[in-house]
Amino acid sequence: MKVIGVYMDRCLGCKTCELYCGAERGSEGKTLLAAVQETPVPRPRVRVEGGPGGAFPLQCRHCLQAPCLDACLTGALHRDEKSGMVIIQEERCIGCWTCTAFCPYGVIYPSCERKIAVKCDRCLYMEKPVCVDVCPTQALEVMELDEIEELLGEKRQNTTKALAGVGREGIRILDIGR
Repeated sequence: MKVIGVYMDRCLGCKTCELYCGAERGSEGKTLLAAVQETPVPRPRVRVEGGPGGAFPLQCRHCLQAPCLDACLTGALHRDEKSGMVIIQEERCIGCWTCTAFCPYGVIYPSCERKIAVKCDRCLYMEKPVCVDVCPTQALEVMELDEIEELLGEKRQNTTKALAGVGREGIRILDIGR
């Protein structure tokens, strides 16, 4: 399954991904100029949290065990068999927003104006997600989930070695709580 990976050290918190997501996915005009003139203001499916030195974009993770799927009262949320992503069928959504309460990452948003829930579908019908395409520092990248697991595994090993003081003699006891 493909996911959007985030290089945290590259994200500047510029919110370019948010702006273009709102324009592309929430705007009828599909341009930044048109989007800022629309009422209601288009809602992006990605948001940037944090500030300088610690910003990062948040979007749907399409969890393998997605609590939003079980919470959806009408079955509007479903997993796309081909892509593995959690997709919302807007015509089935009744705007109860139960899914927003169950999302562990807080990345399903109520659209009060449209009376539906909105979430990232990784621009399913586009060649590349717009947030990935416009990121000026290439902090966002579409990756296979296995690639991310491999990167995280390397980081875990390096951290463990650093904490254990690999290369030194003798036994180490890490955090015994005393």
